[in-house]
Amino acid sequence: MFNVEPESVSEGWHSYELRSTMIPNASSGMDNEEHFCKLILYKEIKDSRVRIWDVIILVPNLLFLLFIAIRFNRARLKLRATSSPIFLAFYGLVICNVVISVIRCIVSMTVNAAATVGGKADKVLWVTVRFFLLSTEMSVVIFGLAFGHLDSRSSIRRVLLATSFIALAFTITQGTLELVLPDDTFHIPSRDFYVFGHGGMMFWFCNSLVFTTIYLFILILPWTRLRERLALPTRKSFYVYAGTLATMDLVQSIGAGFLNYTQNPIGLCIVDFTAAVYLTLFTPLVYHTFLSEFFGVSQPSIMFSYKAQVDDAMDDDTVSLPHQQSFTSLRTDSDYIYQNHSVYDSTQFDTNTTPVNPLYAASLQSPDSITGYSIDSQEAQNQTNGYQQ
Repeated sequence: MFNVEPESVSEGWHSYELRSTMIPNASSGMDNEEHFCKLILYKEIKDSRVRIWDVIILVPNLLFLLFIAIRFNRARLKLRATSSPIFLAFYGLVICNVVISVIRCIVSMTVNAAATVGGKADKVLWVTVRFFLLSTEMSVVIFGLAFGHLDSRSSIRRVLLATSFIALAFTITQGTLELVLPDDTFHIPSRDFYVFGHGGMMFWFCNSLVFTTIYLFILILPWTRLRERLALPTRKSFYVYAGTLATMDLVQSIGAGFLNYTQNPIGLCIVDFTAAVYLTLFTPLVYHTFLSEFFGVSQPSIMFSYKAQVDDAMDDDTVSLPHQQSFTSLRTDSDYIYQNHSVYDSTQFDTNTTPVNPLYAASLQSPDSITGYSIDSQEAQNQTNGYQQ
């Protein structure tokens, strides 16, 4: 009935194949390979193994690591002088975070992510970085809300152990999703491998919503009845810290949800931006909020108690509550991190009655000026503070 020329059929089928290869992933509504926000995740510098994404994360972390290294000697002296486990815990977490981030970037630049072994190693390192960052994030919150005034080694160990187990469960879930059920959004067809996708956009969306809710709850706590039962942090910087993370997690959840449900490249751009900010600025934010003032103090205006020394012998979980008069003489270093110390300095502490640890006072000087620290220098320091031995 119909006369169809074989050549015309062959030409028509050939042109259909050609058109289909020229339309890149039309079903997804976006060019996954060519869009800048996906290209930046795997694009290498001049065909080398150094990816632009790794450089973006490495440079700020490397600069912050250099800053830590330059100030390490002074920080060590101050930590020795206070004998405070909470300062040591925070400082240790900060160092671990920045070192692991730098190592991950360097290893990613040396392995071939397109290879099976290299791709798995890269994802394992990503998950490891997330483990340390999440442990720090949860520890800061728990110390502030529940254990902010416990300044003993046993309480610090319990908090770090609990947060480590929670972070481990989270990162195992994320790593399993990355290795077993990777998100197709992060698949690179031209190289046939997956870049790290944070466990998939649905997982990232739910995770971001949970953390947004937690930080928003922290921000409204001072206006609830719970403020009467909890010794909430009074320092404004703590709430600025919580508000910053709440904003970032909210924006991140919007981007992840937008990408997951619409496949719009704008969602991927938002996820990339929030991920870069978190991976480069979170650790410096923790240092600036909770440690910079302590390491930068130039005079012993804050009088620390000798609870840390008692803790070495008894490991006692004595609590120092700022609103109870009977405990004001046992102010702990965790109060300095989470509470407004001007309340204490104005009325509660007198330099003529409160002893100052001579090592702490010495640590406020230049490190080079106290390398010859001796008993004579200790006696001289005590005399300058109004004490006779």
